[in-house]
Amino acid sequence: MKYSGIGGQAVLEGIMMKNRDEYATAVRKPDGEIVVQKETYVSMTEKVKFFSLPFVRGIFSFADSMILGMKTLTWSAGFFEDDDGDEEPGKIEKFLIDKFGEKLENIVMTAVMIFSVFMAIGIFMVLPLLIAGVFRRFIASETVMAFLEGCIRIGIFIAYIKVISRMDDIKRTFMYHGSEHKCINCLEHGLVLNVENVKKSSKEHKRCGTSFLLIVMVISILFFMVVRVDTIWLRIASRIILIPVIAGVSYEVLRLAGRSNSKIMDLISRPGMWMQALTTKEPDNSMIEVAIAAVEQVFDWKAYLEENFPETYPKGYFETQEKTA
Repeated sequence: MKYSGIGGQAVLEGIMMKNRDEYATAVRKPDGEIVVQKETYVSMTEKVKFFSLPFVRGIFSFADSMILGMKTLTWSAGFFEDDDGDEEPGKIEKFLIDKFGEKLENIVMTAVMIFSVFMAIGIFMVLPLLIAGVFRRFIASETVMAFLEGCIRIGIFIAYIKVISRMDDIKRTFMYHGSEHKCINCLEHGLVLNVENVKKSSKEHKRCGTSFLLIVMVISILFFMVVRVDTIWLRIASRIILIPVIAGVSYEVLRLAGRSNSKIMDLISRPGMWMQALTTKEPDNSMIEVAIAAVEQVFDWKAYLEENFPETYPKGYFETQEKTA
């Protein structure tokens, strides 16, 4: 496997692919047409040098992915909104439009992101602590308690994914997620980017966000085995305060795993790739076509193959192929 540097995420009936500062979102519209929007996004780790330091860049890279994810998801959803243009906005909606005007969409998106972060902290950090606390009267060991809390956290995450995966839109999003991984795996294993090669590529990838979340949960177990406080309020505070630290360490582990072919990193990556069975599904050919359309807007895959797999694609290979076709 040769590292390509491209990554992405699934959106509503589509894929966003990012390469350096460029990203493209491809969506299959209800009429079957593929529409692609290409833009640039300069990450916070590039804007501020301190944010790019090891163990610091993780939390800001995660924030970047949330911002870009919300932006592209909102854009893709615009193609599938109900036709209610003739319906008069309500009083609250009118007030917000009058007060904030064109800034309203950004304000709403920011509010949704903040709410989502607080909900995630409550469900995946605080709730497992409270549930594990029920067993504290039977378990004296803080190490065992930290391990139990971590297992409960992972259990809640799996249950959450299982529940939402029953929704039709989420099922299709997971299929697009699979097509994103397959495209990247196709290229990083030296195959020409086409539907046939993408289809036979793996839908699991080391750099997936699902793997990141699992690494966060495992790293949190190790942290909370060491960090010990007496009261429930201090325990809750420690779970919240240490989130940036845990995210920073987890990002470095994921980053190293995504760039390494060593057997040790393969073993570390394996549980996260197993977990991806919950969040990636096999896509159909039309979904793969959408993913390819997004990749080709931001990544010169022919030049990449010639540079990284010269034994199969010597320099000028694709140019010669096009001339003889």
